[in-house]
Amino acid sequence: MSHPIYRVRAFEIVAAFTLRIRFDDGAQQTIDFRHILAGELYGPLRQLELFDQVRIDPEVETLVWPNGADFDPATLHDWPLQEAALRELAQRWEVSLSGR
Repeated sequence: MSHPIYRVRAFEIVAAFTLRIRFDDGAQQTIDFRHILAGELYGPLRQLELFDQVRIDPEVETLVWPNGADFDPATLHDWPLQEAALRELAQRWEVSLSGR
C-alpha cells in the first residue's frame, strides 16, 4: 500500500512558530508548531531564532532546520489528521527527558 507523495513548494512565517505551507497539489496548511516542539530534535526549535531558520530542502522538498529537524511532507500536508498524535508524542518526549 502506498500513500501520496507531497512536496513543499513554499512557506511563509505568519506568526511566532507558525508557518503557512503550500504544497505541490495546491493545498495549504497553516500550522502552529508550538505544541509539538519537544524532545531532543524538536525541543531546540522553541528558540524562535532557530525556528525562523526554516528552509525547504531542495532534495527532499520538505521543511528542514539547521539542527537536523524536519517533517515528512505528508505529515505537514495532512496536519489536521496528524496533530493530536504529534501532541501526544511531544508530551511523552517531555516526560522521558525530565526523567533522565
